[in-house]
Amino acid sequence: MTLNAVIAGNFQRAAPLVLLHGFGGGAFAWEGIAANLQGDHPVIAYDLPGHGSSLDSDSIGGAGRMAKAILGDLDHRGVSRFHLCGHSMGGAVAALIALRNPERVASLVLLAPGGFGPAINHRSLYRFAVAETEAALSASLEAMIGFNAVFPAEATGKMLADRHRPGAMAALQVVYAAMFVDARAEQKKQGRLATETLAALKMPIRLLWGEEDNILPVVQAEDLPGNVLVWRLPEAGHMLIEECAEDVLAAIHANLDDAY
Repeated sequence: MTLNAVIAGNFQRAAPLVLLHGFGGGAFAWEGIAANLQGDHPVIAYDLPGHGSSLDSDSIGGAGRMAKAILGDLDHRGVSRFHLCGHSMGGAVAALIALRNPERVASLVLLAPGGFGPAINHRSLYRFAVAETEAALSASLEAMIGFNAVFPAEATGKMLADRHRPGAMAALQVVYAAMFVDARAEQKKQGRLATETLAALKMPIRLLWGEEDNILPVVQAEDLPGNVLVWRLPEAGHMLIEECAEDVLAAIHANLDDAY
């Protein structure tokens, strides 16, 4: 099936910016970013499989399945070349797309991406995955932001509304389990991408990571190939779209400029 996406601008005139949210999020997470892009650049913001209005997708699962689903949907829409920006789980999906189909990706922005090392705060993510009330969701989000940051109430409300869709909570559990090498193990590790192979990519790559990230440790941004420009953000946690929108926009604009 075609995935749900929020589209702005005419992507027949320019390579669109494809936006991929993190676990438990949705296309709504990118509203502020899309509204502030310079030059009215075309945007395709997806609900990833198992999220939002893409609950009926047959590609619910890990990052690899999602990457195939995104590429298939872009093919269906007639998009051959595009810019990519992905956060967390969406960052893992974006990295896989770029590694598997580098000729199609004009630039790549990764925001605290999954798959860059084995360590992952699975307990916090589980509490987030099963949160069905405003109180439980707000409490779980506190572990995902910088020590003095505040997660926007409007974003929390949209996230909660998505969870009230029939089948949404069950889908989140499937996606959660697919993050790990062995979902049954007490000491869970996430699957790791071959990050050394990023060195072969020719498109501009910028990676942003919060130094107060309590979900994926910032040390996973170290020892990457030299073509990956790393921005470490002080006083930022894991939710960079909400915490550091100006930095995210700056990275996207820099990549768009460098790609032309």
